[in-house]
Amino acid sequence: MGARISPREQGDIGERAAAVWLLKQPDISVFVPFGHSADTDLIAIIDSRILRVQVKTSTLKLNNGRYQVSLATRGGNQNWSGLVKRFSSSRCEYLFVLVADGRQWFIPSADVEGGTGIVVGGPKYAVFEVDRGRPFEVVRAA
Repeated sequence: MGARISPREQGDIGERAAAVWLLKQPDISVFVPFGHSADTDLIAIIDSRILRVQVKTSTLKLNNGRYQVSLATRGGNQNWSGLVKRFSSSRCEYLFVLVADGRQWFIPSADVEGGTGIVVGGPKYAVFEVDRGRPFEVVRAA
């Protein structure tokens, strides 16, 4: 059995999927912020508006076929203080979600109902499902 991909690698997969989907749309430009930004993974220019995009990925498939998506940031280094940073529509205009089976959502942040997590794959966010991309592997050959 292979080693699990790291959260950083999983996040990179999500950011690439978001950039690819956005670039396929007519008249959208995509930019990657320089350095690490906790709130913005990509910048998109849509209809002359500069929009911040947060990207989340999930491999946590529920029994009903839907996916639990964690929106909260819980540290990421050895000196973590235990503080949880909840999702807020004030820090981005869109949430792009990629799940392990390849499905993708582009959700206006004002429509995200959850600070720590949401469930996608059911009727609640169905109108925002944008693509059925390639599944991504959660294990990597050693």
